[in-house]
Amino acid sequence: MEKIKHEYIEVNGLKHHVAEIGSSSGSPTILFLHGFPELWYTWRFQMIAVANAGYKAIAPDYRGYGWSDTPSEPEKATFDDLVSDMAAILDALSISKVFVIGQDVGGIVAYRFALCHPGRIHGVVTLGIPFMSPRPIAYHKLLPEGFYITRWQEPGRAEADFERFDAKTVLRNIYILFARSEIPIALENQEIMDIVEPSTPLPSWFTEEDLAVYGAAYDKCGFHTALQVPYREFRPKENSEQASNIPDLKVESPALFITGEKDYVFKFPEMENYIKSGAVKMFVPNLEIEYIPEGSHFISEQFPDKVNELILSFISKNIQV
Repeated sequence: MEKIKHEYIEVNGLKHHVAEIGSSSGSPTILFLHGFPELWYTWRFQMIAVANAGYKAIAPDYRGYGWSDTPSEPEKATFDDLVSDMAAILDALSISKVFVIGQDVGGIVAYRFALCHPGRIHGVVTLGIPFMSPRPIAYHKLLPEGFYITRWQEPGRAEADFERFDAKTVLRNIYILFARSEIPIALENQEIMDIVEPSTPLPSWFTEEDLAVYGAAYDKCGFHTALQVPYREFRPKENSEQASNIPDLKVESPALFITGEKDYVFKFPEMENYIKSGAVKMFVPNLEIEYIPEGSHFISEQFPDKVNELILSFISKNIQV
């Protein structure tokens, strides 16, 4: 961990915290993109592994996350902003082409980056979330009202829920919820934070020291931007002609999807069939899929050695000299 260096790079009017490790001559570079409620720290095991293999790793905190600057209007932040920020960071570091690896909603950012900048991609790896069509999915019509995404898409509701606790407690509860195999769904008169009993222990692979790192960062940044992107910016519109006009796009680069078979995301409507039937390959034709039998949602931290092995194998097969 002490070998990971930290710097601030100003792009698009904001200073972004960027963690990096590996030789400046290391090729290729691996761009790691975190999810929610994550940080660069999510990738600590993978960054060290790819650096030890001779590659360079960089892992930014998104705008409004962790130690990066918060935009002046967090409620207007979009996925396009995150993609633009990542491209600008690569430009600032004089990096022309990368493998991009995203976990959770970082997978959405990774695929959008691949669609916007296909010439800058050696390959794409996502963990926990496969390629998702740009059309918002109306989960609010398919799952109970207490579905956590539906609740967090409602402006102000998650903030009011979270503000009853300190940041560490919010993060503790989310990590516990996301480590389970059931979709987080609250009862009608219950908030998402109340699903977790205070006495529930952390997942065995997530320590109090890890929690302290996340807690300190979210004490600084809060959750407002993090709730906007991904949850509110991806909110379905009742009469969304714009959504229906988005073309079905394809990512032609080599791709790998790594998922835990106990990930609660499998229980989203039609998700398991979308993945296991191969329907996802209509959008990502060169996709490989790897399953980790006991894996839950945050598998980069739960099973780092297995994830490292799969990532390094994918990179070695797809390096373009």
